Amino acid sequence: MNLIETHAHIYSSKFDSDRDQVIEDIRNAGIERVYMPNVDVETIDAMLDCEQKYPDLCIPMMGLHPCDVKEDFQSQLYQMEDWLNKRPFAAVGEIGLDLYWDKTFFEQQKEALRIQISWAKEKNLPIVLHCRESMDETIQIIKEEQDGTLQGIFHCFTGSLEQANEIVNLGFLLGIGGVSTFKNGGLDQVIPHLGLENLVLETDAPYLAPVPYRGKRNSPAYLPIIAEKIGDFLAISKDEVALKTKENALNLFREFDL
Repeated sequence: MNLIETHAHIYSSKFDSDRDQVIEDIRNAGIERVYMPNVDVETIDAMLDCEQKYPDLCIPMMGLHPCDVKEDFQSQLYQMEDWLNKRPFAAVGEIGLDLYWDKTFFEQQKEALRIQISWAKEKNLPIVLHCRESMDETIQIIKEEQDGTLQGIFHCFTGSLEQANEIVNLGFLLGIGGVSTFKNGGLDQVIPHLGLENLVLETDAPYLAPVPYRGKRNSPAYLPIIAEKIGDFLAISKDEVALKTKENALNLFREFDL
């Protein structure tokens, strides 16, 4: 299989002890590209170091994660905008809203999201959205900001069929990961009603490992497990899933070429 990993924090310190081996496992699993979402200013160097060491595999994005939107978010955004003006990135991400961990800076999260959406429009880049416990709120902002040019991925989609259809109608893709393998993940009630043209694959490594690795460190090397599960939901082969989701990912990230 030739798979595209659309969301993995392979630069995370959780891989520092064995990153070369993990990269070898990723290649052996048939993963062609790993798109890396940024988190905050502190993660930029590690992310770009991964790109430098594995330039044929690891591709960076630039963005401020909603959980890292604090009092200094404007300063962080200033530095990130400077990076976007200096060199290419595949997308603006990981950006969005999060009402799971801390609601203290929710208004600032919304402001940061809109600012970063404006960058994406200006630079004709897709966005990669984090929307934990904030699916409806994120959808609403995208509805307000959609001008016909905005594209991207609702990362780690775990919502309802109604929400999925809203997202698809907005011209966005759904990022499907390890939750699809969870017994009570709920995606078995959603994915069979969606076309494969609306999906991309992701792991969110090192988080959210699929069954049978749930609770352990995740890796993009587990992406074939997710492809197989989606194939089961749609009654097609995992090779068909790999082929179409690869096409979807490459079409979305079209402005960035290795």
